[in-house]
Amino acid sequence: MTDPLTPAARALCEAMSAGFPGPGSPEALRAAARAGVRDVPPSRETTANGVRVRLYGGGPGGAGPVVVFAHGGGWVLCDLDTHDGLCRRLADRAGVSVVSVDYRRAPEHRFPAAEDDVYAVLEWAAGRSEGPVFLAGDSSGGNLVAGAALRARDAGSPPVAGQLLFYPALDHRMGSVSAEAYAEGFFHTTAHMRWYWEQYLGPDGDPVRASPGLAPDLAGLPPTLVVLADCDPLRDEGLAYARRLSSAGVRAEVRLHTGVFHGFLGARGLLPEADAALTGAAAWLAALHGEKGPDRTAP
Repeated sequence: MTDPLTPAARALCEAMSAGFPGPGSPEALRAAARAGVRDVPPSRETTANGVRVRLYGGGPGGAGPVVVFAHGGGWVLCDLDTHDGLCRRLADRAGVSVVSVDYRRAPEHRFPAAEDDVYAVLEWAAGRSEGPVFLAGDSSGGNLVAGAALRARDAGSPPVAGQLLFYPALDHRMGSVSAEAYAEGFFHTTAHMRWYWEQYLGPDGDPVRASPGLAPDLAGLPPTLVVLADCDPLRDEGLAYARRLSSAGVRAEVRLHTGVFHGFLGARGLLPEADAALTGAAAWLAALHGEKGPDRTAP
């Protein structure tokens, strides 16, 4: 059978999988996730409504656009350092300020702690900026910002100009065709994802409330770009979410990148698809904040 991954993606997938343990130990998985972190440049950090954040491109303030970013890692792994390069490049290419959220991680802090932190930072950023505020996140971070966007819509504030979701985790049921077709052999496995959900929810969590893709009503959400990898267990839930957004009258766009696996955006410089995806997402943000104008309070 023909391998659906490109040769470069397959080689990288095998190398990453070889050094990544199976589900079971948060400590071992966290160490593996940080293994590739090298010499993070100096950065500016502060506290936003009690949550540690890292600022790129100046941070909130003035009329410029701001992106509140939540990193992925199954709500258990990764941190500000693992996603430092992505945030720097997003800020540079889109001409925005990025606020990266150091949210509380599971299993030490279960749902809705991480989502609470992202929403708190969203409120903080919106209160300090006269320009449009966007949400962005990858994988479980995509879940968190999608949940924060729903909260903002239901509360009537703060206004969210758009949400950028990279291969988001949106449905705890993991029952799609892609969850079965790409269950293993493509780095991010369905078994890992089920374990992440267990760590995040714990025995008493509300799986439906923690799944933005299952929200009963998606009307009134901001314009959304969903960036997906074709060979990803989460692919179909991202597609389903985009379809539901469109059906609800929300401006939604999907960019499906073939031949790559979940997390491919971290392979900038190694996979051309990663650079193309980031450039395209930055262009989408730049175009959208251009439409919003320099002052979101203007009529």
